[in-house]
Amino acid sequence: MADRLVLNSGNRELTQFSRFTGRRFGFLLLPLLLILAAGAWYLLDPGFRAGQPLTTTSENLPQDAFERRVRDYLVANPEVIVEAMQNLERKQREAEQTEAQAALAAHRDELLNSPESPVGGNPQGDVTLVEFFDYNCPYCRQVAPAMVAAEEGDPQLRIVYKEFPILGPNSVFAAKAALATRRQNLYPQFHKAMMQVSGAADEAQVIAVAEEIGLDIEQLRADMRDPVIDAEIERNLALARALRINGTPGFVIGDEILRGATDLQTMQRLIDQARKDQNR
Repeated sequence: MADRLVLNSGNRELTQFSRFTGRRFGFLLLPLLLILAAGAWYLLDPGFRAGQPLTTTSENLPQDAFERRVRDYLVANPEVIVEAMQNLERKQREAEQTEAQAALAAHRDELLNSPESPVGGNPQGDVTLVEFFDYNCPYCRQVAPAMVAAEEGDPQLRIVYKEFPILGPNSVFAAKAALATRRQNLYPQFHKAMMQVSGAADEAQVIAVAEEIGLDIEQLRADMRDPVIDAEIERNLALARALRINGTPGFVIGDEILRGATDLQTMQRLIDQARKDQNR
């Protein structure tokens, strides 16, 4: 994915999850620190000392000798490194999940009830499925039939569409056009048609789809310049970042955050679970 996205109106730039990227690169340093800590632990651990007669302790070992002892132990016991890295990854996932759940609770109203986010299915439905997507994402197109089937098979399902253009300027143009179609009450038709296109969802493709479903192109282009549309896209990017959704598609159903493509059965299972949770 491109690191930065440029909105067509104005000179503002949307940073594409730079916090995620920086954070993940930052975590690459932690295994090294953890390896040294693990080595020191095993060096000083009584069980380790019991297996080897020591005439000195770590406190009076010269620095180079101590480092050599740590290195020798890790070379002889590489499973310690694997275990340390696995524990680090597990704790990192747990921390991110905790943060994401806290963000979900804090931003639930914005997630479900933003007046600028298109709503499909039954607007008064008892369960809401939120989708973050990009029209240039092949996995979003792949899951689109499941989205349609979920909507058609559940008359009480409410769907909130979060335009989430993270794959470059063409995606930003398509997202802005999609949001602008709401002014002509043709968002559902435009969205479903865009999810069926092949190849790049560039400006020419967007306009071709818009013409095909009967949109007024001049009005569409004018509406796309509305700063409200830019603000909605920025909010969606920030919301996804808070929920640790750093790719497309991403879904929120009840208290569950699902990252990546899924199938109809998984969607229905999560929808059923969300409905049960609400009725408790």
